[in-house]
Amino acid sequence: MTGESDTNETDDSTTTSGETGEATGETSETTAGPGSETDTDGETDTSGTDGAVGCDGAPLLTNPSDPAADGPWPVGVRTVQVDGLNVEVWYPASVGSEAGAEPRVYDIRTKLPDSEQGKVPDADNPWQPCNCYPDLPLDDTHGPYPAVLFVHGTAGFASQSLEFMTHWASRGFVVMSADHPGLMLGDLLGSLCGQMAPPQDLSGDLAKMLQALDTAAGDLAFLKDHVDTSRVGMAGHSAGGNAVSGQGDRAQVLIPMGAGGTSEGAMLQSTLVLGAQEDAVVAYGSQTGGYDSSPAPKRLVGLANAGHLAFSSLCSLENTSGQDFLEIATAYDICGAQFAGFLFDCKDSYIPDPTSWEITQFASSSVLEETLHCHPEAGGWLGQIQATYPEVADFFEEL
Repeated sequence: MTGESDTNETDDSTTTSGETGEATGETSETTAGPGSETDTDGETDTSGTDGAVGCDGAPLLTNPSDPAADGPWPVGVRTVQVDGLNVEVWYPASVGSEAGAEPRVYDIRTKLPDSEQGKVPDADNPWQPCNCYPDLPLDDTHGPYPAVLFVHGTAGFASQSLEFMTHWASRGFVVMSADHPGLMLGDLLGSLCGQMAPPQDLSGDLAKMLQALDTAAGDLAFLKDHVDTSRVGMAGHSAGGNAVSGQGDRAQVLIPMGAGGTSEGAMLQSTLVLGAQEDAVVAYGSQTGGYDSSPAPKRLVGLANAGHLAFSSLCSLENTSGQDFLEIATAYDICGAQFAGFLFDCKDSYIPDPTSWEITQFASSSVLEETLHCHPEAGGWLGQIQATYPEVADFFEEL
């Protein structure tokens, strides 16, 4: 593994492996971290109250010092059209505005090919509940908020990693995720049902989404003057991780999950590589090798006993009978289900999804807030990730 250091005080690189239990290099100084009752100024953490400041003096609410904890904002959600793309937008809503509101529940059947959507009855459908509420008012007394764009994986869809979308929005980010033509579930399964899949242009899709945030017109008019598009993070899973890996000219923070690393870019300031050691679809060596070739500053978090879909909700999508996504598709003869089976890296022996989600929330929020909220102390929280989560086998950083 490159980027390892000796113990001289001038080297900013840290490498820790859960397999050896040893660490080399100097760890980042951390003045507050998960579970801390004080912030970095030594004052009491007043989570959920006014007083925090982001980049360029942007007023924010104060996030909990545990980066895996949801933030003080309720999460609003809107489904919008962006130049032909179906896009979900999750955003920080006015505090208290969720009272009495019904949360969004996603119907995954709408992501199937048109010919297959009517096959699964409501009673057997794997509904996807969201910790978010449609059309809440944006909290326009704070911000502007940085943007985070997420790209799903092969045969995925906009809400495939929903727990991350709502988590980031609750901590002060406007989050966008699209159903990417040619990559989404319906298109991939449709190609096995005699339908023609549209071509992929993931880089073009990201450009459209950024442009839409810049103009903030039409469906996105409610965001006008409330998104800081000079501060952007991008994350992606699997093929989506590969898609964001070269976006360093458009984003300051890149987070490939179950993919590889990143390449140099004029804006890129931080890379976080997330991998699962038992990944049966994209070998863990792709993540460690990707970390090695990524530009610093960079980190890698490797999960022990976890698979390719640890960075998504897909293994946990079940109906009331306990049937998972693949079992339901097979039972109702959804065409192309055998293709989904190739990607369905889910095992009872893997660490529970909520644990892998929490670790991902911890790591990703740390790097997003470090750079996009201009809170450098947030990056120091990552030095505690292995002590906090024994499921983290590897942690490497080069700063």
